[in-house]
Amino acid sequence: MDVFDLIGPVMIGPSSSHTAGAVRIGRVLHDLLGGPPRSAVIGLHQSFARTGPGHGTPQALVAGLLGMRPDDERIPRSLEMARDLGLAVAFRDVDLKDAHPNSVRIEAVGPDGACRTLQASSIGGGVIRVTAIDDQSVDFSGDFPSLVLLHEDRVGLIAEVTRLLAAERVNIANMRVFRSHRSGDVATLIETDQPVPQAARDAVRAIPGLVRLAALDVEPED
Repeated sequence: MDVFDLIGPVMIGPSSSHTAGAVRIGRVLHDLLGGPPRSAVIGLHQSFARTGPGHGTPQALVAGLLGMRPDDERIPRSLEMARDLGLAVAFRDVDLKDAHPNSVRIEAVGPDGACRTLQASSIGGGVIRVTAIDDQSVDFSGDFPSLVLLHEDRVGLIAEVTRLLAAERVNIANMRVFRSHRSGDVATLIETDQPVPQAARDAVRAIPGLVRLAALDVEPED
């Protein structure tokens, strides 16, 4: 246990789960999109829908989409800031079945026009779990720079990816493979000790059998 476990995150807002965690969820999608989205439809599940508005969850999620951190003093004004920037945001209640009560599904259009969806949960103390990207099941915390790859279930493909990362001196911290059945598309999550350089991302995208790549660049906390 460290000091963070005892006192919680440095944050603006009344709730580490409904506010700080919500900011972090929005920030993950901001980074995966490469910037603030043009539009977003935010589906709030159970507790996020019932008590989230009173805890500032909508403002927190939008603040994250705008690139803010949990300690940003502008979080309470994020909805107004989004309007000023032309970011169209809509909220709705959703049932995400077996998801954690503090969960959200966000459908967003990125600055380049690409559509991306993210489902994640805020599980307490500002800690989050990302459970799906573009409707592909994943499971990661967003604490590390990460690559999320959707690819064919082909022998040697993952080895090609790790070879390219090693050539760029990127150290892999964790790696997990998610697949529902043999010979279907596979999602591979690679968490790294440093952000993956653009040249390495481009090389990975060129691998035959790769369907989609999303990158998460995690900035060190001050």
